[in-house]
Amino acid sequence: MEAFLVSTFVVAIAEIGDKTQLLALILAARFRRPWPIVLGILVATIANHFAAGALGAAVASLFGPQLLRRALGISFLAVAVWALIPDRMDEDEPVPASAHGAFIATTVAFFLAEIGDKTQIATVALAARFDALAWVVAGTTIGMMLANVPAVLLGHRLGRAAFALGWVRYVAAATFALLGLAALFDVNLDPSGWFGHTPG
Repeated sequence: MEAFLVSTFVVAIAEIGDKTQLLALILAARFRRPWPIVLGILVATIANHFAAGALGAAVASLFGPQLLRRALGISFLAVAVWALIPDRMDEDEPVPASAHGAFIATTVAFFLAEIGDKTQIATVALAARFDALAWVVAGTTIGMMLANVPAVLLGHRLGRAAFALGWVRYVAAATFALLGLAALFDVNLDPSGWFGHTPG
């Protein structure tokens, strides 16, 4: 459950103002069909994050615990710095043609946009951190939907409001920094273990 909750929170915060959220706004304005777009985001995110999570789990199996802990700590700290940089899409970036349909266009566009994105990198790191691939992918997918579904439904109005909330980038950066330091110093992020007892 820790893997699910941490993954959901981290990705939901990191996705605000990200280029894929901007893409959701553009697609919503172009197609005016919110639910096929939402479904396309869901399918693309599951496919992309499952591949990223599988990579993270594979990386975790190749390294010893000490080396893995250091690598994860550095990775999370790097993403914290990355989160401070505003993310924009170029105005001339192509938007999929409506002939392909809102669902297909969104699925393809989101899958490609997520490649190398900070939320995908975070999914790799989270899957390496937690030995719970399904929970991590479920959490990162829910986090993506929490950030992108309102963007689709509210369109440009929410887009302008989201970009005005520059403090969100600092919250995302602080979250990733906390995860990085926790990994480097082997701190347990599960609140059930903070008081010296286990439930049961």
